[in-house]
Parts: sequence; structure tokens; C-alpha cells
Amino acid sequence: MSISSALSNAMSGLSVTSRMAEVVSSNLSNALTDGYGRRSLDLSARQVGGVGAGVQIDGVNRFVDAGLLADRRLADAALGGQERSAGMLVRLEQTLGGPDDAASLEARLARFEQALISASSDPASETRLAEVLSRLEDVTATLRNNTTTIQSLRQEADVNIENDINTLNAALLQVEAMNTDILRLKSTGADVSTLLDSRQQVVDKIADIVPVREIPRDNGTIGLMTTNGTTLLDGRAVQFGFEPTPTIVADMTLASGALSGITRDGIPLDAATGVGRLDGGSLGASFALRDQTLVDAQGALDGIAADLVARFEDPNNDPTLAPGDVGLLTDEGGTLDLADIPGLAGRVSVNPVVDPAQGGVLTLLRDGLNATALGPAGSAIQLDRWIGALSETRNDLPGSAARSAAGRMADFTSQIGSSRLAAQETLSFTAARWDTLHEAELAMGVDTDLELQNLLRVEQAYAANAKVIQTVDFMMQRLMEI
Repeated sequence: MSISSALSNAMSGLSVTSRMAEVVSSNLSNALTDGYGRRSLDLSARQVGGVGAGVQIDGVNRFVDAGLLADRRLADAALGGQERSAGMLVRLEQTLGGPDDAASLEARLARFEQALISASSDPASETRLAEVLSRLEDVTATLRNNTTTIQSLRQEADVNIENDINTLNAALLQVEAMNTDILRLKSTGADVSTLLDSRQQVVDKIADIVPVREIPRDNGTIGLMTTNGTTLLDGRAVQFGFEPTPTIVADMTLASGALSGITRDGIPLDAATGVGRLDGGSLGASFALRDQTLVDAQGALDGIAADLVARFEDPNNDPTLAPGDVGLLTDEGGTLDLADIPGLAGRVSVNPVVDPAQGGVLTLLRDGLNATALGPAGSAIQLDRWIGALSETRNDLPGSAARSAAGRMADFTSQIGSSRLAAQETLSFTAARWDTLHEAELAMGVDTDLELQNLLRVEQAYAANAKVIQTVDFMMQRLMEI
């Protein structure tokens, strides 16, 4: 080997070891960075005219377990959806109150019944009759407040859908742009590892919203598709549309056309569910909350309101009423209309004829709503009828189970609690699965001990190549001295 060949070999060795040190340092510095793929250099012997001419870099390898990454992304979608569902159900239960909450509907009804019992023991006391009115107004106010809470949560779910769609559209455009950059840079032989890291992070963001599968292409680009077969990106990014609803009330539903679903090129994905095959992540969870879970909760609340209105307008519970007369509770001043139940809990109110603040007469609680003359001050017959009306087992709504007023409210509270508990249990399982996959993914990432060993080998190789150059320099100087 000539001196010039030795020098060339050593120089190529220094160049490669310098690049290897750069790669190792990048691995170490990004050991805890999500989405970072460990790098290594592909090396081969360089030859010129059949003679060894040192070492050359063939490329940079980026290590990612595609199968594990795909499974973790599916877990991302499931976790995102469960977190949103469980979080909203927890807030719903906290706002409505549990069985032991003094502000809950059950507690309000219990205090109203206690006020009736107290008034029945002293019917002549207007103070006790006023307490009955006050406690009944508490019940109706709680029904209205609970309705407002449920509809505000539906409104929040609608906003979440809009935010998810905006994020999804922006992320898909980012992946499309990165695909273009990767294709261009790869054709020039440049290292695209950093762009691949960035693209993986953007796809991870998409995976929180919808369950996504990555389809690799031979040219380094990727396509994206949901697990149910909806194309998100295939060369060009698909853009989805959604029209948010400024104000949502109880009778507004997707089926009635009052609420928006997702569109693709102006065409609804699925008129029945609104989300279609994009279901499975946080986006699908928001649709389920807005159009199913919270609608069911409102339906149960409206059933409670209808049950109370029916009890107190029944002539059997107030003989002064004729069929069709307005009872102690009203639907905004009218009687119960079984064809107009949605939102009833937000419209229920106390009949103003018993409210002195609205020109009514408080003693009608004792004498009957349509009493034409003042009854005996010591008579508790009508008050006892009101007490009996609450404990009576009945089912005025078609298809509903026969319950007492308290029993129906207990069913409602139990339904909300059971839904919350089921959502939290599912969330716990999903989170445990995600943690397992995430830890496995990290284990496939940067091994700092191995990288430090590599760094020591790089240092040794660098020193060896530098020693060769130093020796060649010494030999050249001796030759010049001859």
C-alpha cells in the first residue's frame, strides 16, 4: 500500500467516525423524545480501481418497529376516546349529584316530601305551606338546572368535534407536505430521518382522533387509512367538514337535522351516526356523547319531569281538578303533552295559582288547586293526597317501568353512576394496555448503555485513524529529510 493510499484510508476513517459520533450523540440526546427513531450508519468498504480506498457511508438507518407502532396508535385512539367519555360522565355525575348530595334531585324531592308531612301535621300553618311551595320550587329548579347542565355538555361535545376535525385536517395536510419533502430530499441522497421523526409525531396526533393505519410506499412516502377502511391520505390529504351548532337544546338531534355530522367533499359520511367510519377515537367519543349518552340522560330526566307533572294533575290526587286541567306542576303553564316530552325537564314549573309572589293563593295547597272557597284550616286531606301521589307506583310514559317518584329518581341517579363507573373501568383497562405498548415501544428505542459503548468504539477508531495520519506525516517528514 502506498503512503497516499494509507492517508486516504485514514482520512475516510476519520470522516466516518466523525459522522458516527454525530449519530450516537443524536441518539443519546433524544433517548426520551417521543417519536424519535434510533439511528445507525450503514458502512461499506470503498474501492477505487479494485483497490481498497477506505470506508464509505451508504446511508442512515432509522429503527422503528412498525407492528408495535401500529398497535400503540390503535391504543392511542381507544385511550383518547375513553378519556373523553369518562371525563365528561364524571363531570355530569358531579354536577347532578349522587344519592348523598344535598343538591341532588333525590335530596330535593325528599325535602319536598318532608315539607308536605310537616304541613300535614299542622295544615293551618301558612309558614309550613310556604315551606312546601319553596321545596317544590327547588325540585323544579333542579330539573331545569340539570337540563342546562346536560345541554351545555352536549354543546361542549359539539365544540370538541369541531376542534378534532380542524386538528385532523391540519395534520393530514402536514403529512402530505412532509411526504413531498421526503420524496424530494431522498432523491438527492440526503438524510430524511428527522423528517420521518416529525411525520411520525404528526401521525400520532391523528391517531388520538381516529384509529389510523399507516401504509408505507416504496419511495419513502406513506398513505393513511382508518381501521374501518376510510382513506385519509393517498397522495393527497382528504379534508373533512363539520358545521358546529351555536346553541344546542334538548330537542335538537342529528336525526332531526338540527345537528351536523361530518362531511367529505360536502357529502355526509353517515347520516345515522354522523361520524361514520371515523369512529373509534376522541372524535367518535364526542359524537357518542352528544347524540347518545347525554341524549339518554336528558330522556331519563324528562321522564322524571313527566312523571311528576302527571302525578300532580291527576284528578285522583286532587278531586278539585277535572281531566285536562293544569295541575300543581305545569309544562310552561300547560298540561302534560306526551307527544312533546323532549326538554320537558327544562320547562317544568310550579302552577302560579299557589304562589303568592305571582298572585296566587298559598292555601290552595291545602284545599285543592281549583277550590272555590276556603276549606277547613285544620284539614290535611289534600296534603295527604299529595304525599300519596309521590309514593304511588305508576308509569304514565309508554314503555316506562312503574315506579314511585323517589324510585324513578333513584333509577336516574343509578343510571348516571353506572355509566360513569363502566366508562372508568374501560378507561382503566385501555390505559393499562396503552402503558404496556408504550413501554415496549420505548424498550425498542435508544439503549443509552449500548450507545455509550458505541461511543467508546468510535473514540478508539478515531484515535486509530488519527494515529495512522500521524505516522504518515512522520514518514513524509523523514523522506523530506533524506
